[in-house]
Amino acid sequence: MWQGPGVYPGDQSQGGYPQGGYPQGAYPQGGYPQGGYPQGGYPQGGYPQGGYPPPPQPGFQPAGYGVPGYGEPGYAGQGSNFGEDSDVKGFDFNEQSIRKSFIRKVYGILMSQLLVTLTFITLFVYHAPTKLWVQRNPYMFWIAFAVVLVTLIAMACCPSVRRTAPMNFIFLGLFTVAESFLLGVTSSMYDSVAVMMAVGLTAAVCLALTLFAFQTKWDFTVMGGALLCATVILLIFGIVAIFIPGKTMTLVYASLGALIFSLYLIYDTQLMMGGKHKFTISPEEYVFAALNLYLDIINIFIYILTIIGAARD
Repeated sequence: MWQGPGVYPGDQSQGGYPQGGYPQGAYPQGGYPQGGYPQGGYPQGGYPQGGYPPPPQPGFQPAGYGVPGYGEPGYAGQGSNFGEDSDVKGFDFNEQSIRKSFIRKVYGILMSQLLVTLTFITLFVYHAPTKLWVQRNPYMFWIAFAVVLVTLIAMACCPSVRRTAPMNFIFLGLFTVAESFLLGVTSSMYDSVAVMMAVGLTAAVCLALTLFAFQTKWDFTVMGGALLCATVILLIFGIVAIFIPGKTMTLVYASLGALIFSLYLIYDTQLMMGGKHKFTISPEEYVFAALNLYLDIINIFIYILTIIGAARD
């Protein structure tokens, strides 16, 4: 069939049909996709098995999302602690807003606890009728001691208690009031000047240690086992000191206690910070983090007060 001047069906050099026609099955069934082929072509090597990972969802994304190998069996990611105990491990602070909000919440709770405690101490030290009432009703001391033990064990051993609001705030409030009462009774046995000196020194020491924990490159979160051993040794030393009383023994015991709980304050602060440290506390554990810091500060105060009292006696 003639198709124009100088062009015949058999003339391939002029764009004609190939001899013998096109091969059978050359065209895909259903035709080519509408819109043409994607620009740049399809990736070499075909599609990955299992398809691509789903797009990121609003909110927190797990560590390692978007990194090659994410989602494959055995993938852990750099610095990932998923699968460990969620109380002290297993949360990666990739989101700055999450970390800052968590720290603000912890220190807000801690400041409220310390304010209540300082109020009780001031009342018991400077208000004579309150001090006299406590001396006439010693059973109040043991009631407060029992409340401290029950609430502390409940918050430490039951994750649902310290994570569920408002139950966690109720238990923390009861613990703070009972502990503040005990500290008030203890402080009333010392001179008011010694107590205020202990308060000032505790505030200065805790502020310096907190700033050190935020700035230092040393990771104290790996010292949990060593601190536990030191605490057990301190406990045994305290039992021995009961049977060997003396000013020197008291000073040595109180100095060791202040040193150990100063290290605990750095340890718990870095657990709360997360980030570059090996172990972290989950943001859900803001009550537990505030409780740890509060106990560290209270123990430092007690040991500093003991040192001042022994030195002034």
